[in-house]
Amino acid sequence: MSSTGDDVAGGGLCAVHVPRAARTVTDLPRMGRFPAVQPGQPAIERLAPTSELIGFRGPTACAAAGITYRQLDYWARTGLLEPSVRTAYPATSQRLYSFRDILLLKIVKRLLDVGVSLQNIRVAVSHLQSADQADLAGLTLMCDGATVYECTTPQQVVDLLKGGQGVFGIAVGAVWQELELTLGRLHAERTDTGETLVGQDPGDELAQRRNRAV
Repeated sequence: MSSTGDDVAGGGLCAVHVPRAARTVTDLPRMGRFPAVQPGQPAIERLAPTSELIGFRGPTACAAAGITYRQLDYWARTGLLEPSVRTAYPATSQRLYSFRDILLLKIVKRLLDVGVSLQNIRVAVSHLQSADQADLAGLTLMCDGATVYECTTPQQVVDLLKGGQGVFGIAVGAVWQELELTLGRLHAERTDTGETLVGQDPGDELAQRRNRAV
């Protein structure tokens, strides 16, 4: 049975350090290619997975973040990480997650895997949600199994390692790049029109070319 994170051993309060000085729609569903092409616009104009006009449903968020739907549902219901695009209320709607939401889901999963307590993760998530998205890619999170530290410069990482505190690091920029590639292959939804966007998997395109050549 997959852990939702509530069974992780507790730790002290999270010490996330923030060194600021250092640091036209029809009634019928439509299908499009993802990244999406704006109606009436040249085919070269596309929407990246990071666009605010793109949202991802729960199963896609789970696949990209490497978590189970049980974990996703538990974290949303307990307020650890709710979808910022669309919640499950009213009951007839489906949750819709942004790129940033799924980035944080991946980070939560990695912190849980190294034994950081759920209490500390809540503090870290709250801090990361308040940061500008443009700044996230430049962050490195270091933790010693109990405390999470934010580093905005390589020197801060070195200082933590010298002090024996940082034993595990998450380069948010690397996670960002990995997630952007993954989500580009998965289905998405336009937040303005509700259009379903079909993932663009390079492997599928290569197979189609080979079939045409036969």
